[in-house]
Amino acid sequence: MPDPKFRSFRVDAVVLRHSDYGEADRMLTLYTRQLGKMRAIAKGARKIASRKAGHIEPFTHVKLQLAQGRAMFIITQADTVDAYMPLRDDLILTSQASYVIELLERFTSVDEREGSSTFRLLTETLSRLSSKADVWLVTRYYEMRLLDHVGFRPQLFECANCGREIKAEDQFFSFSAGGVICPRCGHGLPNVKPISEDTLKYFRHFQRSSYAEASRARPSLDVQKEAESLMQGYFTYLLERELNTPGFLKQIRS
Repeated sequence: MPDPKFRSFRVDAVVLRHSDYGEADRMLTLYTRQLGKMRAIAKGARKIASRKAGHIEPFTHVKLQLAQGRAMFIITQADTVDAYMPLRDDLILTSQASYVIELLERFTSVDEREGSSTFRLLTETLSRLSSKADVWLVTRYYEMRLLDHVGFRPQLFECANCGREIKAEDQFFSFSAGGVICPRCGHGLPNVKPISEDTLKYFRHFQRSSYAEASRARPSLDVQKEAESLMQGYFTYLLERELNTPGFLKQIRS
């Protein structure tokens, strides 16, 4: 792992977003394999002749040479590893990739220094979306795995209220308890949502399976809608605000 105290070092990164900075520079928010989330300046990136500009677009996997500036890291060299071009040619895929990025941004901060497993999850998910795999499945698998990485793994095998083993029947889900609530407890608790036996089955499958195993799932449309709704509710509770991209995705799908 590079030591950011050194004057120059190299990182693998995905560009999460960028914004204009000064007269000709760009401020980048990055997620790196080596140092987790960080920010860096690409000097002159908005100039027409800039050689860095094409390498620092959002959701691009890049190798960067960084130098320690007075207040911030400065990008001195950028090379594209994968631009995930199909994500840029399809509005739904672009929006889905933006959702993946938004979730990661909301659940991580720049003072966290370990990012290797989350970085791998991010690049694998962008690759899967780029290959035009089943978008619903790719996204739900990403959500469940990201919750593991950021410390909010939902409890799906024992009741989050009484601890009894969850049986094969319709249950409840509590955002505040962080998991499934058995029927015995659920009927007396406020703010719980119903979760069908089939939806719970797929949540469990994604939580304990490899992507190759999970990709064989063929849930019904009703299960897909219920799973997506429950995950959005859980994220809204955890983040204490709604995400931006799901609403936009809903608009373009309709």
